[in-house]
Amino acid sequence: MKYEDFEVLKSECTACTKCGLCQTRTNVVFGVGKEDARIMLVGEGPGENEDLQGEPFVGKAGQLLDKYLQVIGLSRHTNVYIANIVKCRPPQNRDPKEDEQELCMDWLRAQTRLVKPDIIVCLGRIAAQKLISPDFKVTRQHGEFIKKGNMLFMGTFHPAALLRNPLNKPDALSDFQALRDKINELNINI
Repeated sequence: MKYEDFEVLKSECTACTKCGLCQTRTNVVFGVGKEDARIMLVGEGPGENEDLQGEPFVGKAGQLLDKYLQVIGLSRHTNVYIANIVKCRPPQNRDPKEDEQELCMDWLRAQTRLVKPDIIVCLGRIAAQKLISPDFKVTRQHGEFIKKGNMLFMGTFHPAALLRNPLNKPDALSDFQALRDKINELNINI
């Protein structure tokens, strides 16, 4: 189904019962940010804090993400849109299963059609493998821009992974600086 309006899409998404994740959720974590942003960030799925608050990337990983965005002049409040592959928290924050991802992808596709971003940044392995390539390796390919259709995609480290392995933080910062450079190079008005 093609959606013309974010509120209708969000309303239908929050009532979704396509997979078993709906049985254990507190909130559907639809997405947040500027609904016509030129830059869209996509993670794998909500964690505990996100499930409780109904917004993506609100815990410590979200705070780190916000810092990286701030460094390059971006913000979830003014000029980016943030979503996830799956909209409901997998139990114990496990990786979303392939069937859960597939059942939820129509929501993300509809969000992407409405936002119409120029660049999608995949936060972590699962998002990058789902949206860029099944064999994408974040540790080797982070920061690379890949053109698919009329959009550019870039994979980088998931902020939660950076909290577990801080040695990758400089590489992640470099990826965000490359994003800023690409925005400038393409004269994207953010």
